[in-house]
Amino acid sequence: MSNWREERTKANALALAQLTKRLPDAFPQAVLTHAKARAYVPSTLRVAVDSYWRAHPLRAERLARVLAARSGAPAGWQWHVGDSEAGLPATFRTPPAPYRERAHQRGPGFCCVCGQPVYRFGWHADLWDAGINKNATWHSACVTAWQFWNVPSGQTKLLRRLQGRRCRETNRRLLRTAEVDHLVPLFQVWRQHRDRTWPELLGYWGLPNLQVINREVHAAKCANEARDRRSARLAATEHA
Repeated sequence: MSNWREERTKANALALAQLTKRLPDAFPQAVLTHAKARAYVPSTLRVAVDSYWRAHPLRAERLARVLAARSGAPAGWQWHVGDSEAGLPATFRTPPAPYRERAHQRGPGFCCVCGQPVYRFGWHADLWDAGINKNATWHSACVTAWQFWNVPSGQTKLLRRLQGRRCRETNRRLLRTAEVDHLVPLFQVWRQHRDRTWPELLGYWGLPNLQVINREVHAAKCANEARDRRSARLAATEHA
Protein backbone atom coordinates (compact mmCIF):
# COMPACT_ATOMS: atom_id res chain seq x y z
CA MET A 1 0.00 0.00 0.00
CA SER A 2 2.84 2.38 0.87
CA ASN A 3 4.62 1.70 -2.44
CA TRP A 4 1.37 2.27 -4.36
CA ARG A 5 0.87 5.65 -2.70
CA GLU A 6 4.44 6.66 -3.41
CA GLU A 7 4.11 5.66 -7.05
CA ARG A 8 0.87 7.59 -7.41
CA THR A 9 2.41 10.67 -5.81
CA LYS A 10 5.34 10.52 -8.22
CA ALA A 11 3.03 9.98 -11.21
CA ASN A 12 0.85 12.92 -10.17
CA ALA A 13 3.86 15.16 -9.72
CA LEU A 14 5.08 14.27 -13.21
CA ALA A 15 1.63 14.78 -14.74
CA LEU A 16 1.24 18.12 -12.98
CA ALA A 17 4.62 19.26 -14.27
CA GLN A 18 3.62 18.32 -17.83
CA LEU A 19 0.25 20.04 -17.41
CA THR A 20 1.84 23.23 -16.08
CA LYS A 21 4.47 23.26 -18.83
CA ARG A 22 1.77 23.20 -21.52
CA LEU A 23 -0.47 25.71 -19.78
CA PRO A 24 -1.26 28.73 -22.00
CA ASP A 25 -1.63 32.25 -20.65
CA ALA A 26 -5.42 31.91 -20.69
CA PHE A 27 -7.06 28.77 -19.38
CA PRO A 28 -10.30 28.12 -17.41
CA GLN A 29 -9.31 28.30 -13.76
CA ALA A 30 -12.10 25.95 -12.68
CA VAL A 31 -10.75 23.26 -15.00
CA LEU A 32 -7.23 23.65 -13.66
CA THR A 33 -8.43 23.51 -10.04
CA HIS A 34 -10.41 20.35 -10.77
CA ALA A 35 -7.45 18.70 -12.52
CA LYS A 36 -5.11 19.36 -9.61
CA ALA A 37 -7.62 17.91 -7.13
CA ARG A 38 -8.08 14.61 -8.97
CA ALA A 39 -6.74 11.38 -7.54
CA TYR A 40 -4.85 10.97 -10.82
CA VAL A 41 -3.83 14.30 -12.32
CA PRO A 42 -4.33 14.41 -16.14
CA SER A 43 -1.16 15.07 -18.09
CA THR A 44 -2.79 16.94 -20.99
CA LEU A 45 -5.03 19.98 -21.04
CA ARG A 46 -7.61 18.37 -23.30
CA VAL A 47 -8.02 15.45 -20.91
CA ALA A 48 -8.32 17.95 -18.06
CA VAL A 49 -11.18 19.72 -19.87
CA ASP A 50 -12.97 16.44 -20.60
CA SER A 51 -12.56 15.36 -16.98
CA TYR A 52 -13.99 18.65 -15.74
CA TRP A 53 -17.21 18.31 -17.75
CA ARG A 54 -17.65 14.63 -16.87
CA ALA A 55 -17.49 15.68 -13.23
CA HIS A 56 -20.15 18.38 -13.81
CA PRO A 57 -22.79 16.79 -16.09
CA LEU A 58 -25.62 19.12 -15.07
CA ARG A 59 -23.46 22.16 -15.76
CA ALA A 60 -22.57 20.69 -19.15
CA GLU A 61 -26.22 19.92 -19.90
CA ARG A 62 -27.33 23.47 -19.12
CA LEU A 63 -24.51 24.93 -21.20
CA ALA A 64 -25.36 22.72 -24.18
CA ARG A 65 -28.96 23.98 -24.14
CA VAL A 66 -27.78 27.58 -23.90
CA LEU A 67 -25.47 27.09 -26.87
CA ALA A 68 -28.28 25.42 -28.83
CA ALA A 69 -30.53 28.40 -28.13
CA ARG A 70 -27.77 30.67 -29.42
CA SER A 71 -27.63 28.70 -32.68
CA GLY A 72 -31.32 28.04 -33.14
CA ALA A 73 -32.59 25.44 -35.58
CA PRO A 74 -31.60 25.65 -39.26
CA ALA A 75 -34.15 27.30 -41.54
CA GLY A 76 -36.90 24.90 -42.47
CA TRP A 77 -35.81 22.21 -40.04
CA GLN A 78 -38.43 19.92 -38.48
CA TRP A 79 -38.02 17.07 -36.04
CA HIS A 80 -38.17 13.75 -37.90
CA VAL A 81 -37.06 10.22 -37.04
CA GLY A 82 -36.29 7.02 -38.87
CA ASP A 83 -33.99 7.77 -41.80
CA SER A 84 -30.56 6.73 -40.54
CA GLU A 85 -28.92 7.41 -43.91
CA ALA A 86 -29.86 11.07 -43.56
CA GLY A 87 -28.49 11.15 -40.03
CA LEU A 88 -31.92 11.16 -38.40
CA PRO A 89 -32.42 9.46 -35.03
CA ALA A 90 -33.94 6.00 -35.15
CA THR A 91 -36.47 6.78 -32.42
CA PHE A 92 -38.12 9.73 -30.71
CA ARG A 93 -36.29 8.75 -27.53
CA THR A 94 -33.07 10.16 -28.98
CA PRO A 95 -32.81 13.93 -28.56
CA PRO A 96 -33.38 15.91 -31.76
CA ALA A 97 -30.07 17.22 -33.11
CA PRO A 98 -30.40 19.06 -36.44
CA TYR A 99 -26.67 19.67 -36.78
CA ARG A 100 -26.05 15.92 -36.70
CA GLU A 101 -28.24 15.50 -39.77
CA ARG A 102 -26.42 15.43 -43.10
CA ALA A 103 -28.56 18.19 -44.55
CA HIS A 104 -27.57 20.65 -41.81
CA GLN A 105 -24.05 19.68 -40.75
CA ARG A 106 -21.76 22.68 -40.39
CA GLY A 107 -18.58 20.70 -40.82
CA PRO A 108 -15.27 20.69 -38.93
CA GLY A 109 -14.89 23.41 -36.35
CA PHE A 110 -18.57 23.40 -35.39
CA CYS A 111 -20.26 21.28 -32.73
CA CYS A 112 -22.62 18.68 -34.17
CA VAL A 113 -24.86 18.96 -31.09
CA CYS A 114 -25.34 22.68 -30.52
CA GLY A 115 -24.07 24.08 -33.84
CA GLN A 116 -21.69 26.59 -32.24
CA PRO A 117 -17.97 26.96 -33.05
CA VAL A 118 -15.51 24.71 -31.21
CA TYR A 119 -12.25 26.21 -29.98
CA ARG A 120 -9.05 24.92 -28.40
CA PHE A 121 -9.36 21.92 -26.07
CA GLY A 122 -13.01 21.50 -27.12
CA TRP A 123 -13.94 24.70 -25.28
CA HIS A 124 -17.02 26.73 -26.20
CA ALA A 125 -15.38 30.18 -26.09
CA ASP A 126 -12.25 31.49 -27.81
CA LEU A 127 -10.18 32.42 -24.75
CA TRP A 128 -7.00 32.35 -26.84
CA ASP A 129 -8.06 34.41 -29.88
CA ALA A 130 -6.94 31.46 -32.01
CA GLY A 131 -10.11 30.92 -34.04
CA ILE A 132 -12.10 27.72 -34.41
CA ASN A 133 -10.52 24.29 -34.05
CA LYS A 134 -11.11 22.61 -37.41
CA ASN A 135 -10.03 19.25 -36.01
CA ALA A 136 -13.07 19.12 -33.71
CA THR A 137 -16.80 18.57 -34.20
CA TRP A 138 -17.87 18.39 -30.54
CA HIS A 139 -17.59 20.65 -27.53
CA SER A 140 -16.34 18.72 -24.53
CA ALA A 141 -19.38 19.97 -22.63
CA CYS A 142 -21.74 18.79 -25.37
CA VAL A 143 -20.23 15.29 -25.29
CA THR A 144 -21.16 15.03 -21.63
CA ALA A 145 -24.57 16.61 -22.23
CA TRP A 146 -25.34 14.18 -25.05
CA GLN A 147 -24.47 11.22 -22.85
CA PHE A 148 -26.62 12.65 -20.05
CA TRP A 149 -29.63 13.17 -22.33
CA ASN A 150 -29.43 9.66 -23.76
CA VAL A 151 -28.67 7.81 -20.51
CA PRO A 152 -29.86 9.95 -17.57
CA SER A 153 -29.91 6.85 -15.38
CA GLY A 154 -26.12 7.10 -15.36
CA GLN A 155 -26.49 10.12 -13.07
CA THR A 156 -29.03 8.61 -10.68
CA LYS A 157 -26.88 9.28 -7.61
CA LEU A 158 -26.48 12.94 -8.52
CA LEU A 159 -30.20 13.40 -9.21
CA ARG A 160 -31.07 11.63 -5.96
CA ARG A 161 -28.89 14.06 -4.07
CA LEU A 162 -30.51 17.06 -5.79
CA GLN A 163 -33.92 15.82 -4.66
CA GLY A 164 -32.78 15.42 -1.08
CA ARG A 165 -33.17 11.65 -1.52
CA ARG A 166 -36.95 12.01 -1.51
CA CYS A 167 -39.27 10.53 -4.13
CA ARG A 168 -40.62 13.38 -6.26
CA GLU A 169 -44.06 11.74 -6.57
CA THR A 170 -44.68 10.61 -2.98
CA ASN A 171 -42.12 12.61 -0.95
CA ARG A 172 -41.08 9.37 0.71
CA ARG A 173 -37.49 8.26 1.11
CA LEU A 174 -35.92 7.05 -2.11
CA LEU A 175 -35.04 3.36 -2.03
CA ARG A 176 -31.96 1.82 -3.61
CA THR A 177 -34.09 0.63 -6.53
CA ALA A 178 -35.33 4.14 -7.37
CA GLU A 179 -35.31 5.02 -11.08
CA VAL A 180 -34.96 8.11 -13.25
CA ASP A 181 -38.17 9.16 -14.97
CA HIS A 182 -39.22 11.83 -17.47
CA LEU A 183 -41.95 14.03 -16.00
CA VAL A 184 -43.43 14.51 -19.47
CA PRO A 185 -43.02 11.13 -21.22
CA LEU A 186 -40.97 11.25 -24.40
CA PHE A 187 -43.79 9.66 -26.42
CA GLN A 188 -45.97 12.58 -25.34
CA VAL A 189 -43.26 15.03 -26.38
CA TRP A 190 -43.23 13.39 -29.81
CA ARG A 191 -47.01 13.41 -30.17
CA GLN A 192 -47.95 16.75 -28.64
CA HIS A 193 -44.89 19.01 -28.54
CA ARG A 194 -42.84 18.19 -31.63
CA ASP A 195 -43.64 21.59 -33.21
CA ARG A 196 -41.89 23.49 -30.41
CA THR A 197 -38.61 25.19 -31.19
CA TRP A 198 -35.56 22.96 -31.10
CA PRO A 199 -33.91 24.50 -28.00
CA GLU A 200 -37.23 24.11 -26.15
CA LEU A 201 -37.41 20.46 -27.16
CA LEU A 202 -34.00 19.73 -25.66
CA GLY A 203 -35.36 20.70 -22.25
CA TYR A 204 -37.49 17.54 -22.27
CA TRP A 205 -34.30 15.45 -22.18
CA GLY A 206 -32.57 17.73 -19.68
CA LEU A 207 -32.80 18.36 -15.97
CA PRO A 208 -36.11 20.33 -16.11
CA ASN A 209 -37.94 17.16 -17.20
CA LEU A 210 -36.19 14.58 -15.00
CA GLN A 211 -37.07 13.16 -11.63
CA VAL A 212 -36.09 10.17 -9.50
CA ILE A 213 -38.97 8.10 -8.14
CA ASN A 214 -39.25 4.75 -6.43
CA ARG A 215 -39.57 1.74 -8.72
CA GLU A 216 -43.14 0.80 -7.76
CA VAL A 217 -44.24 4.40 -8.32
CA HIS A 218 -42.49 4.41 -11.68
CA ALA A 219 -44.19 1.14 -12.66
CA ALA A 220 -47.62 2.53 -11.76
CA LYS A 221 -46.92 5.74 -13.69
CA CYS A 222 -45.87 3.77 -16.77
CA ALA A 223 -49.01 1.61 -16.52
CA ASN A 224 -51.22 4.70 -16.39
CA GLU A 225 -49.41 6.18 -19.38
CA ALA A 226 -49.86 2.93 -21.31
CA ARG A 227 -53.61 2.96 -20.59
CA ASP A 228 -53.85 6.57 -21.73
CA ARG A 229 -52.04 5.73 -24.96
CA ARG A 230 -54.34 2.77 -25.59
CA SER A 231 -57.42 4.90 -24.94
CA ALA A 232 -56.15 7.54 -27.34
CA ARG A 233 -55.58 4.92 -30.05
CA LEU A 234 -59.06 3.47 -29.57
CA ALA A 235 -60.64 6.92 -29.70
CA ALA A 236 -58.77 7.72 -32.89
CA THR A 237 -59.90 4.43 -34.43
CA GLU A 238 -63.55 5.10 -33.58
CA HIS A 239 -63.43 8.58 -35.12
CA ALA A 240 -61.71 7.34 -38.26
